[in-house]
Amino acid sequence: MLPSVLRRARPVSTSAALVRPLAHHAPMMDPDPSRPVEKAIKTKLTNSLKPQHLEVQNESHMHAVPAGSESHFRVLVVSSQFEGLPLIKRHRLVNEALKHELSSCVHALSIQAKTPEQWESNPTLAKSPPCMGGSKGDHTVEEKLKAGGE
Repeated sequence: MLPSVLRRARPVSTSAALVRPLAHHAPMMDPDPSRPVEKAIKTKLTNSLKPQHLEVQNESHMHAVPAGSESHFRVLVVSSQFEGLPLIKRHRLVNEALKHELSSCVHALSIQAKTPEQWESNPTLAKSPPCMGGSKGDHTVEEKLKAGGE
C-alpha cells in the first residue's frame, strides 16, 4: 500500500488524461450549505487565487465511500496568478490553499490549473484519474474495509 501522502492528491495534466467540454457546468455557483468541505474548497481557492473561473466537483459518489461523503474532488482553477508558472508550482499553490482539507478530510484532489489564456484557447476539464484507494470498480473493497477495521 502507498503511504497516505502519495495516495492523497494526484495532480492531473490535460496531456495525460481524456478531456471533455464543460458546456453543462455553471461556474462559481454557490455551494450547497450541506456540503461544508466543498464550500471551504471554493472559499479558500477564491480567496487565495482570485480565479476568473472556478469549478469544484465532488466525485466522492464514484468511490467506495458512504453516501454524502466529501472526500474526492476535482477542481478547475483559472487564474492569472498561474501565468509564467510551471504546472507543479500551480498545483502547489492549490495544495497550499487547501492544506487543512488535504491533511484531514480530502482523500483525493484532481487539479487542473490554467491561465486565462490557456482556458480561452482550450475550455476543457481533464478526466480524473482512477482512485487507488477503493473505487466502486474495485471488487476487493469489502476486504480492504474489513482489513482496515481490524
